[in-house]
Amino acid sequence: MRSQQSGFTLVEIAIVLVIIGLLLGGVLKGQELINSAKSKAVISDFRNTATMIAAYQDRFRTLPGDDRAANTHLATAVVATTFACGAAPAGAISNGGIDGCWNSTTVTDESVLMWQHLRLANLASGDTTAPTAALVAADWLPRNSEGGQVGVQGIAPFTGMTGRMFVCQGNVSGRIALQVDSTMDDGLPNQGSIRFGVLGAAGVAIVPVTVGVGGTFDENTLYVVCASF
Repeated sequence: MRSQQSGFTLVEIAIVLVIIGLLLGGVLKGQELINSAKSKAVISDFRNTATMIAAYQDRFRTLPGDDRAANTHLATAVVATTFACGAAPAGAISNGGIDGCWNSTTVTDESVLMWQHLRLANLASGDTTAPTAALVAADWLPRNSEGGQVGVQGIAPFTGMTGRMFVCQGNVSGRIALQVDSTMDDGLPNQGSIRFGVLGAAGVAIVPVTVGVGGTFDENTLYVVCASF
């Protein structure tokens, strides 16, 4: 009696391998599209924030938050009374810069009240009633697509970073942060007009990261990304 053995033919195995390859390719392509959409959303937040501030300045000849007459041309606006950002020297009202830290929740800071001024001027969406407490401000302030705070400050968040205004966003994964840097700047997180890092112990200073051999970059870590304008 001749015994018979059952199994897959080479053609069947080849078909299965092709199907697996197509499935893997679809998953990878889908993830690539998701990452691309996320990076575009972060980039859009940077550019839209800078555009809104420029529009306010063009209309009122002063910066939002730094506007000492905000309650004159925007009836319910609150004028800022505090201006410091961590150990940085305190600013002043109408000094041509947006004082206070980008991630401040101090309700009297220029960097917080800036958003009320923009909203009252119909340049940004959101609640136009100024927050009265830090816990309220935390929910009142705008968020990016990753759930991180979006904010502005007038002093450089990184040593050696130049510009008059700095827009920062929190909670951005390393993979997205590097993609944003590559699209808007040079792809180097510790150089140029786009930089990212992790918040220091005091929650103010941002420690930059480096890529390459011996670098501290991790694509799964959440970073603060800042753009200079």
